[in-house]
Amino acid sequence: MTFTTDELDALDLAVEGPVLRRGDSGLAAEAAGQNTTVVRDPDVLVGALTEADVQAAVRFAAAHGLAVHVLATGHGVFAPVTGGMLVTTRRLDALEIDAEARVARIGAGNRWGAVIEAAAVHGLAPVTGASGHVGAIGYTLGGGLGPLARSHGYSSDYARTFRLVTATGEAITVHAGEDGHPELFWALRGGKGGFGVVTSMDFELVPLTTFYGGSLFFDAEHIPAVLRAWARFTDTAPEEATSSVSLLRFPPLPVVPEALRGKTVVSLRYVHVGEPEEAERVFAPLRAVAPAVFGRVGEMPAAQIGLVHNDPVDPGPAWDRGMLLDLIDDDLIEAFLDVLGPEREVPIVAAELRHLGGATLRDVPGGSAVGGRPAAGTLVLIGVPDPALFDGVLPAVADGITARLAPWVSASNTINFAGDLSVPGSFESCWAPEVLERLARVRAEWDPAGMFPYPVVGRVSAGAGSR
Repeated sequence: MTFTTDELDALDLAVEGPVLRRGDSGLAAEAAGQNTTVVRDPDVLVGALTEADVQAAVRFAAAHGLAVHVLATGHGVFAPVTGGMLVTTRRLDALEIDAEARVARIGAGNRWGAVIEAAAVHGLAPVTGASGHVGAIGYTLGGGLGPLARSHGYSSDYARTFRLVTATGEAITVHAGEDGHPELFWALRGGKGGFGVVTSMDFELVPLTTFYGGSLFFDAEHIPAVLRAWARFTDTAPEEATSSVSLLRFPPLPVVPEALRGKTVVSLRYVHVGEPEEAERVFAPLRAVAPAVFGRVGEMPAAQIGLVHNDPVDPGPAWDRGMLLDLIDDDLIEAFLDVLGPEREVPIVAAELRHLGGATLRDVPGGSAVGGRPAAGTLVLIGVPDPALFDGVLPAVADGITARLAPWVSASNTINFAGDLSVPGSFESCWAPEVLERLARVRAEWDPAGMFPYPVVGRVSAGAGSR
């Protein structure tokens, strides 16, 4: 132990939020995250209530040689925490909407759902991920590809400022201007972690009150036809349309809608931000491929964009691996069906393909650290939620699938989609070599002692909601 009880008591008096040490009865609950298989057992935990709490925590850690880990929702977890300090930011949930400037000031404890709801009152929307349950800031730091990706780009493109507590305990405002540490700002838009503790961000909103979209589910017999039609659709889809398909193996449980219970189906997701008539015209060929057994595609309020993917919100064990694709074509679909089709018995409960391009190809003025902009699409494999399979079976299955799909898998990746980083080189592939080197230089400048260790690469489970 690198600190005394008296020193910890002094920290407790200096902060407004809870201070816990290993063995305290409330530590496990405070340190819990979305992925229940990741254990966090720090030497000391600070539940920050204010930015000043974060500053005090970081200064304490620096004085006692403690590594600092950060937890908001726990969707993007990389490895267990077995020592040092854990700062939880869920109480930093201040949220302000400046409708005139079209900016949301988002505290680090906010999930996207809260931002979506608050912005909708003003006819505005954030460019978010597929799930409103994900923490807004952790998601944005990794880039972020959601259901508005082709029409609006990466979520990190819309970050305008960050408040950051540095390794010295100083709180600074980071932005693109000369006095805003522009190199650090570049890194925070896509570089993910290892720079300090982000306590809030200003995020640009877009005018959006409705969209045309939703999700349709098709029975197993129609999966090949739907996937092939979707692949052809990506050849001509306008930028206004973002789409994906997910092959899903549903368990026979009462919580699953009866039409899907115990079945292998494909979900076809669609979001179009243009006029409804044009959106339906574009979607009509996909709708006509086969009769849907469940779901709806039509005009929806922007505040309901999370219903398109309808990702789970309850904490639980999670394992996934994601990659980017250089090409989506008929041959990819045939290979996908060969290893993941409904007749295969594989411990993969969801295999999702997303269409990228459009606005995701265009970097922001001044550039950003986001990896994977040239990609045509993504592939994510989500394993059976059985922790006994996480260390051996699921990685081996994913290796086999990846090998079969190798001609289409990009050599590069993007960090929010990578998931299981146990494969050597998978972390490094999330950025181009020159970007990775530049990120290392920024981390060395702002955290020379390595107080904010990143990455901690072991068995990784990011969870589907971290996209």
